Amino acid sequence: QVHLVESGGGSVRTGGSLRLSCAASGSTLSGHSMGWFRQAPGKEREFVAAISWSGATENYAESLKGRFTISRTNAKTTHLQMDSLKPEDTAVYYCAADLTYLRILRLEADYWGQGTQVTVSS
Repeated sequence: QVHLVESGGGSVRTGGSLRLSCAASGSTLSGHSMGWFRQAPGKEREFVAAISWSGATENYAESLKGRFTISRTNAKTTHLQMDSLKPEDTAVYYCAADLTYLRILRLEADYWGQGTQVTVSS
């Protein structure tokens, strides 16, 4: 059983930065790709970024390129650096893990965290 726990959320002003972290506990995540997603109130969950097991492949939502950066410290930890934040970035941010990278891109994953709230005020 794998448990994913997000941290680093909070409230910032427009233009500020936050660094989210996702740590896995339980079984190993060997071979798993990881991703970040977000869901704003009243909206569907949307893809933010993904990183492959090796870290060699990354994908971002087109609208977030240049402001958000995904990274991977080790097999069990991923981070999302968010810069130049805007009020429209306000959402609950989730991390997820799956053996298949393409499933992450399709918002499908075997393991999900509980989410961390990010609020950006103007």
